[in-house]
Amino acid sequence: MQNPAYNECRIVYTVLCKPVYPQVAIATLELLEKYNCKVGYPLNQTCCGQPMANSGYEKLGQSCNDLFTENFAAYDYVVCPSGSCTLHIKDHLHSTKDENAAQSIRKKVYELAEFLVDVLKVEHIEASFPYRVGVHQSCHGQRGLHTSQMSELVAEPFSKMDVLLKKVKGIELMKLNRIDECCGFGGTFCVVEEAVSAKMGKDRVADHEKNNVQVITGGDMSCLMHMEGILKRKKSNVVIKHIAEILNSEL
Repeated sequence: MQNPAYNECRIVYTVLCKPVYPQVAIATLELLEKYNCKVGYPLNQTCCGQPMANSGYEKLGQSCNDLFTENFAAYDYVVCPSGSCTLHIKDHLHSTKDENAAQSIRKKVYELAEFLVDVLKVEHIEASFPYRVGVHQSCHGQRGLHTSQMSELVAEPFSKMDVLLKKVKGIELMKLNRIDECCGFGGTFCVVEEAVSAKMGKDRVADHEKNNVQVITGGDMSCLMHMEGILKRKKSNVVIKHIAEILNSEL
């Protein structure tokens, strides 16, 4: 499949990464443009409302739903560098003003790696990243969006992130002992169950360190932020990179 012509594919990504990881937003935009996507960014977009919904206050977040629908209804695709946000929109977006538009958005919202593999069908990536990399499969991505196979199933393994990363020059993907273990962040779970969340995060980081990983990557910034905090507190040499940053790295 050839990439869509520049004037035929209009794509928007939500930048929930803006306050913490603005470089991920930049890498996502640059990466999509490399594949002839015309990228738009509504300046008045806000949070998708997931934190409120996860805490039991979904009705109080309806204004977020209405604004999201208004902002993104006109686009061909909505691409987000965050699996949890993508799943929230795909499963829970409703609008009090235009429900038909909301339902349409739910069908055309994609997580970044999912979009590159399933829609653009990317076969070649002009990137170089000569490091030992461990891949973190987020729960929302793996179990909600099915971007990788769950290890407890007797089924053929697959990972859309691995498919893309293997096309990067010089990269070495390290095999982990527990390939799909939760990092413990879990949105508001890390607030209400702080001790459990921290212990799960430490266990997840330890698996990467035991397997001589230099860089931990993933498609969900909340997971990466959680693990990065743990790594920094223990003064580890392991660093965090979102998959968009690796796929957009220079040769």
